[in-house]
Amino acid sequence: MSDLDIQIPTAFDPFADANAEDAGAGAKEYVHIRIQQRNGRKSLTTVQGLKKEFSYNKILKDLKKEFCCNGTVVQDPELGKKIQHTCLSS
Repeated sequence: MSDLDIQIPTAFDPFADANAEDAGAGAKEYVHIRIQQRNGRKSLTTVQGLKKEFSYNKILKDLKKEFCCNGTVVQDPELGKKIQHTCLSS
């Protein structure tokens, strides 16, 4: 048998650069959009990381009107405000 140089891949963290940076001037800000398929036709969309000057309630109102769906603004103690939007797909 010969000795092989085996490299085991490590876990990839797509947000490692964002976590490593300071929250100081010039730091990047990310908006996280998560879409989860629920049972059957129902799906749940979560949006977080929007700038504080945006009105979450106005954005939610437009989403509800555009997609004829339901939703709410949730205050998370760790992550801050986020929009949860529930839709039925046709």
